Amino acid sequence: MSETHATIAPGEPVFPPGRYGRRREPGRRRPLLPALVAVVLLAVLGLAAAKLYRQYGDPDYRAEVITYTGITDSRVVVDFRVTVPPGGSATCLLRARAHDGAEVGHVEATVTAAAGQRHVTAQQEVPTTARPFIGEVLRCRPAG
Repeated sequence: MSETHATIAPGEPVFPPGRYGRRREPGRRRPLLPALVAVVLLAVLGLAAAKLYRQYGDPDYRAEVITYTGITDSRVVVDFRVTVPPGGSATCLLRARAHDGAEVGHVEATVTAAAGQRHVTAQQEVPTTARPFIGEVLRCRPAG
């Protein structure tokens, strides 16, 4: 037969003293392991984001179209400006599109900044297979 203590609330189980060891306080957990896992997970995600940004996000090469002129049935001339690292080079892909949005021509152009300069202004003719409506710079990447 087990003892009944006056300090035990009714409905709580009664265990023989010393038989099952010390009981833990309910709700008292140590958050060390979950916090450590969260810190490691955030570090891994941060490193992955930094690697992907270095690999795919390159803010040093930006291009903008200044104007496109010289539109004929077989060409368009695109004036554009490229931001590169100081004294660097970039290879840019230019394309011409028809009024319906179809690509009618494209060409790659390599531009090089003067020593110490970050901006290059260039003009490139894009040969086309039909009359173009617009000339644009799709992307620029490091030359080479």
